[in-house]
Amino acid sequence: MVTAMPSRIELMAQSTAPISAQPYFANGDPGPLVAAWAQVPELLSVTLPFVGAVLGPSSLGVRPKELCILRTSAVLACRYCVETHTEVALDVGLELDEVRALRGDIGVESAFDEPAELALLAWIDAVALGPGEPSDDLTAEMHRHWRDFEIMELTLLVATTVMLNRFATSLQLPTNPNTLSRLAELGFSRDPTETP
Repeated sequence: MVTAMPSRIELMAQSTAPISAQPYFANGDPGPLVAAWAQVPELLSVTLPFVGAVLGPSSLGVRPKELCILRTSAVLACRYCVETHTEVALDVGLELDEVRALRGDIGVESAFDEPAELALLAWIDAVALGPGEPSDDLTAEMHRHWRDFEIMELTLLVATTVMLNRFATSLQLPTNPNTLSRLAELGFSRDPTETP
């Protein structure tokens, strides 16, 4: 089994979490994000529902959401989110080459040919890498494939992922060792922020 690196702060456990955060541990380990947010339960109680609503089920479906989360995390070099969402993306049905392309291991054009997805990937790069204002041409291309409410939700998803990337990277949140082992078996590098 591959070992995860230690976090820069104490990740709370049910036995050490403040009383108001303990319900989040009722079903076992809630994961590093919740264990970190539990340090400040008044923020946990508002952050978790917001993040859950943005990343959770919606009219978009899971595929475009995972494209946004994994691609954003890769372009911002968030080790924790790339590792975690590489596994999620595979579990929800993305092909291995699609995941490799989202991570930047291979070119996007070699794994994607659907115009709506190519427009979305360009949109993600523009929003995540900045200056945050996609070009008029890219905006027009997005409007050819996506409705306004979808563009709004996709953009909020990228922005929320940027926030989570910065949080996870700054605090050096650890990836589940089982996830690391699975990714190693599939040939993914230990550090997804390294250039291939």
